Amino acid sequence: MIAHIELPGKKIKVNLSKPIDLSIPIHPGNENVNAFYIAPVTMEPFRAGGFVGDINQGGSCNVNTIVINPHGNGTHTETVGHITKEKYPIYKNITQFFFEARIITLLPEEKIGDRIITLDLLRKVSDQNWTEALIIRTLPNDASKCTRQYSGTNPPYMDADAALFLREAGVKHLLLDLPSIDREDDGGKLSAHHAFWNYPAAPRADCTISELIYVPDSAKDGYYLLNLQFASFDNDASPSKPVVFFIED
Repeated sequence: MIAHIELPGKKIKVNLSKPIDLSIPIHPGNENVNAFYIAPVTMEPFRAGGFVGDINQGGSCNVNTIVINPHGNGTHTETVGHITKEKYPIYKNITQFFFEARIITLLPEEKIGDRIITLDLLRKVSDQNWTEALIIRTLPNDASKCTRQYSGTNPPYMDADAALFLREAGVKHLLLDLPSIDREDDGGKLSAHHAFWNYPAAPRADCTISELIYVPDSAKDGYYLLNLQFASFDNDASPSKPVVFFIED
């Protein structure tokens, strides 16, 4: 289905029958991607009296109780409320869900044992036409990212100067295939989060960071329509399902 969509300042054409899902499926147990020493997802049949929420155990229907922490158990989208005393529930602060997006692929720089998305890397991207949403695929890009246990591995991250650059370039929604835009253990500074959200000077409540996405190789670098989907949790973050559609000529 070809759709002609009007975005701020331009009209685009996309094929809605060819979505590319950037989310990682959430499974219980250790076969699910995990970070920050957060316990694995659990999915257990609900039990009450003689009722069991599992048809295979004799129940009339399947009713699972799911325990999940969005920040470490899979693809998630977070607001500035992740780093503030004030509450910024995701469902109240993010009220638009379609954005022009750009996918770029970067190989993080190695510096003193760390792998970093630096300001220099972003500046070297040949086309400086930054969109409202930016999707970063890091190399290498094998499918093990979908089940990787990141805890204690010091994954790649973004430095604060790069995050500030993206904020000043007008990027409002940043998506990347890493557990965090900040270093796994940075002493609690979360400098890149603060720089991107401009906190505490002037918090950007309508801006998001999505982490632990997976960008398949079939999604080539270029321009897309992003549909950013998440559950309406009264929380700073939610499991999410970013879906992109290639913008056709």
